[in-house]
Amino acid sequence: MTAFVYIMASSRNGTLYTGVTTDLARRVYEHKVEAVPGFTGRYDCKHLVWYEVHDDVGRAIQREKNIKRYYRNWKLNLINAMNPEWHDLYEQLNG
Repeated sequence: MTAFVYIMASSRNGTLYTGVTTDLARRVYEHKVEAVPGFTGRYDCKHLVWYEVHDDVGRAIQREKNIKRYYRNWKLNLINAMNPEWHDLYEQLNG
């Protein structure tokens, strides 16, 4: 089963949230509309700025755990490598 590890941000270099899901478009939408109360709503993390695709859910979960342990600068470098302009990648998911 395909799974995604992703990072949401409040703004460029703002608050970051790392998550994992099997339906990236649906989950990002839920963050955007605050369908589930929590961290992303409290800190306004509504921009999808980075994601990775995995063929194995277990590996995706492990990758999420690893990323959460990394220092902030490492996460910023990860985002900048994929998305240097910090565009909201959600638009790309929906064509």
